[in-house]
Amino acid sequence: MPVEYKTIVEVAGPLMLVKGVENVSYNELAEIELANGDKRRCRVLEIDGGNALVQLFESSTGISLASSKVRFLGRSMELGVSDDMMGRIFDGLGRPIDGGPQILPDRRLDINGLPVNPVARSYPQEFIQTGVSAIDGLNTMVRGQKLPIFSGSGLPHAQLAAQIARQATVRGTHEQFAVVFAAMGITFEEADFFTESFRETGALDKAVMFMNLANDPAVERISTPRMALTAAEYLAYERDMHVLVILTDITNYADSLREISAARKEVPGRRGYPGYMYTDLASMFERAGRKKGKEGSITLMPILTMPEDDITHPIPDLTGYITEGQIILSRDLLRQGNTPPIDVLPSLSRLKDKGIGEGRTREDHSDLASQLFSAYARGTEAKELMVVLGEAALTDIDRLYAKFVDEFEQKYVSQGYGSNRSIEETLDIGWGLLSILPRSELKRIKDEYIDTYYSEQ
Repeated sequence: MPVEYKTIVEVAGPLMLVKGVENVSYNELAEIELANGDKRRCRVLEIDGGNALVQLFESSTGISLASSKVRFLGRSMELGVSDDMMGRIFDGLGRPIDGGPQILPDRRLDINGLPVNPVARSYPQEFIQTGVSAIDGLNTMVRGQKLPIFSGSGLPHAQLAAQIARQATVRGTHEQFAVVFAAMGITFEEADFFTESFRETGALDKAVMFMNLANDPAVERISTPRMALTAAEYLAYERDMHVLVILTDITNYADSLREISAARKEVPGRRGYPGYMYTDLASMFERAGRKKGKEGSITLMPILTMPEDDITHPIPDLTGYITEGQIILSRDLLRQGNTPPIDVLPSLSRLKDKGIGEGRTREDHSDLASQLFSAYARGTEAKELMVVLGEAALTDIDRLYAKFVDEFEQKYVSQGYGSNRSIEETLDIGWGLLSILPRSELKRIKDEYIDTYYSEQ
């Protein structure tokens, strides 16, 4: 029977100080009972001797220092997991918000989990098809990878996230594929967009969704991605599924981390974020991957908005250290009408080469991707030169490269949010674009592939 304490000595916003406690640990859940019988949940943030600093998940309004009681539950936050989670929508604390019944759990799992031991990891190498050419063709995502999307304020990362969640699949395998989607600090309008997008396309049937709105408490926002990863671990390692976890928006998560750190009066680090933010993000991201002896896997795609489009900001900077590449959205491409506006030159998938080629995508994939990168980079330089010196200053071959850039952005990058391209379709579009250039310019592709796939205009 949990001990009840009537020793609340201070309430300041979402924080509450309880004195004279015993056998209470960091991160432990607690329950506050008000004089009228209402109950509210909270979590231990700090222990100092017999004093416990707790943070409320709900409003502190109505809490009386004299009559309210605190009950520590002897456990950290848990998520009840079962196969019935599929197709359901939960809030940031794992409670159903879709009007359906409560989940009858097979097990209850601690949401804090553990990163995958490096010795127990299998190397990521199976191709995941997202249906988005700029990702599948040039910055390929593989099963078990951590590949974030770096966006800017106002850019359509929500539409891209929904598209990937609807379309992603692992080809040529018998294992089931599932999507775990967690949204943190989003508006009601964005939550409605995600929910309806999943429902209309039938993607909700293979998905588990966690929604944390902007007006929900900061401490709930800290729990939301851990809820999602706990659900993903159950589906991947106990139900042998391929799981794609999409977390949006990591910037809102980091801002909540900063808010809680400031409330605890911790010494701030860069731009006011806590010094342990790298460790905190890594403890989440490293839960993704493949385990030896397990059929299932967790592939992670965190999405973050870069404040002021600054890629050196602490959030994208630290995320880039932990993950295996990044997909970067471009404001200039969006202004030109390209959707999704993925800038392929600074984007990178460090594990791309492990997931492409014969038996995974197609034998010409690696050479073709290298040639497309090269041609696009040279064409971009030619267009910049044209702006300065005029088109007359370009050679005939430079004009062809400049034309290639326009065609590449319109036909390859810009495919809209409803188009689901197979990898074969993506590769064929790439070969069609290379036909703009003479054969002598294709210096990164083997002759046998050129003979098979290339036809000069």
